[in-house]
Amino acid sequence: MKIPPLISYLGKSIGFGLTVAALLLLMFPDFRGGAQLPGLITNARDLSFSYAAHRAGPAVVNIYTRSFARNQGNQAELRPQGLGSGVIMNPRGHVLTNYHVIADADQIIVALQDGRVFSAELVGTDQLTDLAVLYIESDNLPVIPQDPDRLPDVGDVVLAIGNPYNVGQTITQGIISATGRIGLSSMGPDSNGRQDLLQTDAAINEGNSGGALVNGRGDLVGINTAAYHLNSNQESYGISFAIPYKLAKRIMDELIANGRVIRGYLGISSVEINPIVARMMNLGDLRGLVIENLDPNGPAARGGLARGDVLLKINGEAISGVRSAMDKIVESRPGTKLTISVFRDGKPLELQVTIEEDLRYQQKQQNKNKNKNKGNANASAAAAS
Repeated sequence: MKIPPLISYLGKSIGFGLTVAALLLLMFPDFRGGAQLPGLITNARDLSFSYAAHRAGPAVVNIYTRSFARNQGNQAELRPQGLGSGVIMNPRGHVLTNYHVIADADQIIVALQDGRVFSAELVGTDQLTDLAVLYIESDNLPVIPQDPDRLPDVGDVVLAIGNPYNVGQTITQGIISATGRIGLSSMGPDSNGRQDLLQTDAAINEGNSGGALVNGRGDLVGINTAAYHLNSNQESYGISFAIPYKLAKRIMDELIANGRVIRGYLGISSVEINPIVARMMNLGDLRGLVIENLDPNGPAARGGLARGDVLLKINGEAISGVRSAMDKIVESRPGTKLTISVFRDGKPLELQVTIEEDLRYQQKQQNKNKNKNKGNANASAAAAS
C-alpha cells in the first residue's frame, strides 16, 4: 500500500523533531525538570534598566540659577531664578546643559548626586542649538558613558534622567519615536540654523532640561531639551525632544576651544531635486540642489553663483541632500575656499567661493536688544513726563 506524500512528509518531520528533542534531553539533563533556557526572560519582573541607570545617573547633575533683584530697600540681592539639569562630560569638569536653563543667571549652582555642591563658571553658550557649557573644579567627578560609534535609531529604548520639578533625580523610560526633527526650536535665520532633534516618548518635564537621554546600556544619546505643548495650559504627553549626542559634543568642543560656535555662511537657500523638479527643469537624471534664492551681498553671489543654478558637488563630493550640503557649509571655517560644481544652461561649471562667518543671528539679536532698549527708554520718558 502506497503512503500518501503528505502523510509521509509529516511523519518524517515529527520523527526528526522527536530525535532532536531526545538529543537535547541527553545533552542537557536539567531541561527534564522544566528548567528555563539560559538568558530567556519569561517574567516581566526580570526586565530591568538598573544597569543603565546606575551607570549614567551619577553624572547627571541638578542645576539651580539665581539672579540679582532689587528688594524693598532698593538693594540688590540674589533670588532663585530657575531649575534644570546637566551632564558631566569629562573628568576636567565640563558640564553640558541647555542655554535656556542658565540664560540671564547671575549665579549657577551645580549639585551632584553624591551631595557635592559647586558654584559653576559659564564657559560659553550657543542659542541656536540651545546648549551651554559650564565648568566645575573638582576631582573624582563621575562622567557620563559615551559611545560615539553607536547611533540612535527609531525604536531604541531610552531613559531620560533629570530633576523634574526639583523632586530629585528621576528616570523615565520610553523609545526613540523619530530622528531628524529639524527646526522645532528657535534656530535663527533660514536653514543655516539646522538642528537634528531626537523625538522620544520618555517624559521630559520642567527641570529635566539639560539632562541626559541614554540608551539601555547607559550611553549618552542626547541632551533633553523640550517637551511639545499645544498651549500654555495643556501638556502633550509622549512628545519630547533631545539634542543628539554627536551634535551636542561638537558644539561643546567648539565652546571650550573658542568660547562660541563659529559657523560658515554661503548665502543661498535651495531645494532638493526630486523626480518632479527634474522633469519641470529638464534635468534628466541629475541629482543635487537647485538654488532658489541667494543673498545679493553674500559669498555665493560674489563667487558667481546664480539663482536657478543646480549644485552638484562641493569640493568634488556629490551632494546627497540639503542637510549634507548645509553641514559642509556651516562646518567650514571662515576664509575656506570651496569649489562648487554647478550645472547652468545645459553646461557644467566650477566656481570658487570663499566662506564667511555667519553673523546674521548675532545681528538679529543686536537689533532686538536695540528695539527693547529703545522701548524701555520711551517708557521711562513717558513715566517721567
